[in-house]
Amino acid sequence: MTTTPPPDTPLGSLPPREHLCLGQTVTVLDVVIPVYNEEADLERCVRRLHEHLARTFPYGFRITIADNASTDRTPEVAARLDDAIDEVTAVRLEQKGRGRALRTVWSLSEAPVLAYMDVDLSTDLNALLPLVAPLISGHSDLAIGSRLSRSARVVRGPKREFISRTYNLILRGSLAARFSDAQCGFKAIRGDVAKRLLPMVEDTGWFFDTEMLVLAERAGLRIHEVPVDWVDDPNSTVHLVRTATDDLKGVWRVGRALATGALPLDRLARPFGDDPRDRELPGVPGGLARQLVGFCVVGGLSTLLYLGLYSLFRLGTGAQLANAAALLLSAMANTAANRRLTFGVRGRDRAVRHQAQGLVVFAIGLVLTSGSLAALDAASGPSSHGTELAVLVAANLAATVLRFLLFRAWVFPDRERRDAAEDAHVGAYGDARVGAHGGAHTGAPLHDQNHDFTRSTR
Repeated sequence: MTTTPPPDTPLGSLPPREHLCLGQTVTVLDVVIPVYNEEADLERCVRRLHEHLARTFPYGFRITIADNASTDRTPEVAARLDDAIDEVTAVRLEQKGRGRALRTVWSLSEAPVLAYMDVDLSTDLNALLPLVAPLISGHSDLAIGSRLSRSARVVRGPKREFISRTYNLILRGSLAARFSDAQCGFKAIRGDVAKRLLPMVEDTGWFFDTEMLVLAERAGLRIHEVPVDWVDDPNSTVHLVRTATDDLKGVWRVGRALATGALPLDRLARPFGDDPRDRELPGVPGGLARQLVGFCVVGGLSTLLYLGLYSLFRLGTGAQLANAAALLLSAMANTAANRRLTFGVRGRDRAVRHQAQGLVVFAIGLVLTSGSLAALDAASGPSSHGTELAVLVAANLAATVLRFLLFRAWVFPDRERRDAAEDAHVGAYGDARVGAHGGAHTGAPLHDQNHDFTRSTR
């Protein structure tokens, strides 16, 4: 039957991450295989996957064939497999898009662990149990197969190797991604995480899982990586140029959304409350060590920015004016970076006030550095550029210590961060609705959902 999408449902905070209660559900793992015009390979691959799971996987499982509007005999093959094998379900979508297929099936599945793999089964199936085990145990939120891990064993041509490594370098440089392989078609996610994360993912094509991983990582979720044995499929129908172009467009869109605070990642930030760094210990200020590390990294980068700007401005103006201009610009960048990276304040709320308070801190730093330059000039007269920089570095070190104390106690106090987190989870997003890009799970069985797909019937 063909149906329509369900109404939007509210998002809530994620429960504590625990070992799954496997006795409460028959189907623990739902493996989705998105396909488009795969009549030649579909039956062989599904039967091979089913045989492997039946032989090695200790819990109940289901294999869902998600047909992306195929125009060949793929729907007939999928329906035949649905009839022949109890653990196989076929779903027909009338629109193309791997991301659309995954989001539709994952959003409606009741399985606590959701996975997907490419129909060619290029990844050795012995990696499947290590992939999902950390999700079952409660250790991780998502898991990915990695062809770029040192212990992975990969057979593929130089063209695909170059494209894969270049793409992952772009992700690391532009989106600060730390996972090693975004494109391997071998991934898994906990069901409760998917219900909150998928509505935030906009892409419906090949960039879908990259966007999902970037958002998950930015939200503080744990991503487990499994080195895989992988053999390239020479008959792959993926259009490399078009896929690469779409991926780069996706990188630009997600990067811009992250930079402007347009993504409501507070829905997922610290979602489980089980980060040991957030535990309150007697005599140990919460998060102090982490904040110090973040502050030092941001401070080092902003100091380099400040010195570069000072040297540039000094070419056309006096020392005092060059110092003030360089300090102003670097201070604004420093406040914005510390706000997001060191003290974990997201979104635009109070952003203007924080910048205003940062300017007050800047004024204190200006007094220290300008006073140091004035003292140098009074003591020894005109000095060399190197001497000026040395004095400014010493003055900035003193100003940096004071800046951290003021940021922690005044600009971004613990109480304000806690209030902001509570507002994000309880108030601001308590009545939030899922966006137009994907529906949330409503708890009903797969065949009862109102979604734009056709399910094969036995």
